Parts: sequence; C-alpha cells; structure tokens
Amino acid sequence: MAVRERGTVYGLAAVDGRGRIADHQVMTALGWLSGTRLDIRECEGLVLVAANRHGVFAMTSQGHLRLPGTVRHWCRLAPGERVLLAAHPAEGRLVVYPPAAVDAMIAQFHASMPGGEAP
Repeated sequence: MAVRERGTVYGLAAVDGRGRIADHQVMTALGWLSGTRLDIRECEGLVLVAANRHGVFAMTSQGHLRLPGTVRHWCRLAPGERVLLAAHPAEGRLVVYPPAAVDAMIAQFHASMPGGEAP
C-alpha cells in the first residue's frame, strides 16, 4: 500500500453556469478568502490557479472560484460537469482537473498495470 508523502487536499466540485466552483475544505486549506487575487491559466488541459496579489481574477464574495470563459472553453468544461481539485497549500496553488484529464490519467494508470486492463 502506498503511503502519502504530500499535503495535497483533494475535492470535487461542479462547475455552475457562471463557471464558479466551490469546495470549502480546499479553499480553507489554501487560505483563499473572498477577494483573494488570483492568476488563472490553462496548461495542457489543466487549469492552474495561484494566489497573486497582482492577479487579474479574484475569489467571489461568496468564496467561490470563478473560472474564466476562455479557460472553460479551452478545457471543454460545460455547466454541471464535476472537476477534481488538488490544492497544494505549501505552494499556494490549485490544479483543476477536467473530466477528460482524469479519464486520461486513469487510462494511463491502468495501461501500466500487468495485463494493461482495469482490475
């Protein structure tokens, strides 16, 4: 059995019609409150978010993270889709994994198993 060596905090959240996502445990672990300035970018199908006092984006007044429309478009995120959130509090960053990225990671993991199939 694998032992955890990182302090990553995980969550799942649905993207609403305005691109907002919320997971109280993840945002609390990051220390991001309403108004926290953020840098949000897409990289190879993932959404990378970091606190940045000069960031163009900010946490909403309700404490939600709002993903910009261009980022949602690049990652093919539609309202109602659930995303995997991986918060890295020590680095002050969040990685948002769209369903396509999660599917690809799981397929790659299972392909590496003996027999190349899911158990």
